[in-house]
Amino acid sequence: MTRRTQPLYGLTAMEALAALAAGEITSRDLVAACLERISTRDGSVRAWLAIHPRALDMAEDADAVPLSKRGRLHGLPIGVKDVFDTRDLPTTHNSPLFSGFQPAADAAPVDLLHAEGAIILGKTDTTEFAAAGRDAATGNPVDLTRTSGGSSAGSAAGVADGHVPLALATQTGGSTIRPASFCGVYAFKPSFGLVSREGVKIYANSLDTIGWHARSVEDLSLLAGVFGLTETIRPSKGSRDLSIAIARGPHAEKLDGDAQAALAAAEDRLREVGWDIRLLELPPSFAELDHHHRTILHREGAAAFRNLARRFGADLHDDFHHRVENRDGRSLADLRNAYDAAAVARIDFDLLASDFDAVIAPSAPGFAPLGRRPGDPVFNAIWTLLGVPALHAPLSGFALPIGVTLLGPRFSDPSLLAVAARIAPVLNAHKPLEFAWQIPH
Repeated sequence: MTRRTQPLYGLTAMEALAALAAGEITSRDLVAACLERISTRDGSVRAWLAIHPRALDMAEDADAVPLSKRGRLHGLPIGVKDVFDTRDLPTTHNSPLFSGFQPAADAAPVDLLHAEGAIILGKTDTTEFAAAGRDAATGNPVDLTRTSGGSSAGSAAGVADGHVPLALATQTGGSTIRPASFCGVYAFKPSFGLVSREGVKIYANSLDTIGWHARSVEDLSLLAGVFGLTETIRPSKGSRDLSIAIARGPHAEKLDGDAQAALAAAEDRLREVGWDIRLLELPPSFAELDHHHRTILHREGAAAFRNLARRFGADLHDDFHHRVENRDGRSLADLRNAYDAAAVARIDFDLLASDFDAVIAPSAPGFAPLGRRPGDPVFNAIWTLLGVPALHAPLSGFALPIGVTLLGPRFSDPSLLAVAARIAPVLNAHKPLEFAWQIPH
């Protein structure tokens, strides 16, 4: 589709910005189209916890700003997961304990979006505190009987269903990548520590990472630039043939038939181009990384929720008391071993991945499950623990959304994005990728 034939709410971020810069559309046109789409669809999808009441006014104000004074995101509507502090919208964390809570300042990532002229359209639904407790009410826009994932449910669904072209997310286990797979959008979880988490609810201090959802790799790169991800530990290798590794990982037995078919399809389509495709066996020690991830998650989660457990008592969901009370009996020796194993594995994976332009792994065990549970993060948690950049790329030609994860060594983020821009069209070469808003309901 071209920019002129598709609805405004279906534009990618880069298409929308180009149309705004050329004077083909106004920010008010774009925001109004997104709001109309939300009005039509969100009663069923339920991607949003709050919509900004002044969204159209802010768009009109944006249209009045001279071109020379506009930022990189000027006039672009963006969704924000409701664990980011926002000074002019409630930040509830999808918890009844924070209903109507109004922070005094924006989280650092939201502040950057404002500085670049973005319009924060609203707050998207999330698993409670992006951790446990209440599930998001968000349905999968392709099939409302299924989950859109967790904990960044609303962000992925909102981008997939034409509500916004971009949305902020977070990942502690697989909460950016897995919802992208379930909903059929692109997603990026950068290297750990490169994007500020100031003003964002923390679950596990060693794991939590800011991420985002989009409709193209180019859009992912747009936000990467805004967040300062312009330096890479290894330079781009230009237009030469790519060398790509396929890693099924240590939990391949948990892949269902659809996920196995998706990984095989990705491999076949990449081989057809003539690139160097190899199978990569990860070290046997990687089989323990999911367990180590869970140890760190729960022990650091105890610290993150101890004050809420003390303040709210039984009113706080029991999942959080489970963390605080260490009901699994994970010892400090277990925690030290988990930290040490993660440190060694980071070095090991960086060395393995440095031999390839990208490593491809599964994004999820299969299609989105029925219901509203977030899904199994087993194919994401390892990469979050290792702190490496991870990018979800959807695959066309399947009955429901599914895709694969592209990985690189730590701090190779711009290089991985550049490689993904070449890989993504190949993954969808046989049939154009359809987003939820393009599928009749």
